[in-house]
Amino acid sequence: MLGAAALGFPDTAGAVTWPWQQGGSSTRGFTFDGLPEEWLRREGRTVSSYASFIDGLRLRNITTQQVIGSHAKQRGSVWNSIPPREAWRSVGPTLQVIDRVSRELNVPVTEVLSVYRNPVYNSLCSGARRNSWHTRNYAVDVKMGAKPSTVAAMAGRLRDRGQFRGGIGRYGDFTHVDTRGTNIDW
Repeated sequence: MLGAAALGFPDTAGAVTWPWQQGGSSTRGFTFDGLPEEWLRREGRTVSSYASFIDGLRLRNITTQQVIGSHAKQRGSVWNSIPPREAWRSVGPTLQVIDRVSRELNVPVTEVLSVYRNPVYNSLCSGARRNSWHTRNYAVDVKMGAKPSTVAAMAGRLRDRGQFRGGIGRYGDFTHVDTRGTNIDW
């Protein structure tokens, strides 16, 4: 396996310290460890720039590693990608809502399943709609240390308090949250 330096990225070897192990202090600590080499080659230096953007959101219970890892996926021969730069800001409010839900429930974000999905990759995702909010970088599918119904209920309470406007979806083992601007539940 090639190291990050061999792919033209800075050497950032080292273990990730998760926010809940640090008392929720920072999402710093992004590494290229565990990311597929082919995906890193395809995405190039955009990965580092996007990681810096996510770091700048100062999320307490979601790591940059979790967000970047959700993009580094493949279905058949089709790879997902980092969103276009002009869509980066779209995901900030959604990640902040999820971070707040995690803090309010006092449970960790255990996995960020899906954030941005490029249109071709999205078309291969079971049940995904053609104009999914994931393709616009407004949506996040997430697992937490609580049942999806509990996560959705807390997101609903935050939305009822005017913290955001968007969609909340409950699935078997994860919750979807987006900040589309209009309220909808499923």
